[in-house]
Amino acid sequence: MVGLGNPGAEYAGTRHNVGAAVVARLADRHGGRLKLGKERALAAEVRIGAARVALAFPQTYYNDSGLAAAALVRRHGIDDLHRLVVVHDEMDLPVGKLKVKVGGGLAGNNGLRSIKAHLHTDDFVRVRIGIGKPPGRQQGVDHVLRRPGKAEQAELDVVLAEAADAVETILDEGAEAAMTRFNQRA
Repeated sequence: MVGLGNPGAEYAGTRHNVGAAVVARLADRHGGRLKLGKERALAAEVRIGAARVALAFPQTYYNDSGLAAAALVRRHGIDDLHRLVVVHDEMDLPVGKLKVKVGGGLAGNNGLRSIKAHLHTDDFVRVRIGIGKPPGRQQGVDHVLRRPGKAEQAELDVVLAEAADAVETILDEGAEAAMTRFNQRA
């Protein structure tokens, strides 16, 4: 499970780092401690139900996430990329909305583009967390690299917990079950 974001304190809590926040929540829930590894990622191995799961937050910048993701896939011997779950922010979804998806387009997400380039496929599971479109004339990059206001953060706190639940559902029951359960929510 790879949660996308940018390394460093200046990016903590930004919209672009919601994937990393889900990794941290899952590590906390399951007694893992994220440590820097050779794969250029903060990583921990935990047990979630019967599964042994590698949680990772790449320490490359968001747009180079594929470097760490490919190294992690090799290290953990993942040959079926349906076993790779990537959690990321999504401007095409309203704030607080969550969608689970297998494969598909990249929607202009450079982190996903990097992962596809390094793995030579986009056939992995995604947990997409809505951060909404930038207001007014604000550029997308400015929107994703800013911290949300209090009301938006409250919505994101709820969806981050749901995203962690969705990852657990994917591991326990499969992506289809997670899509049925989480994609139907209003």
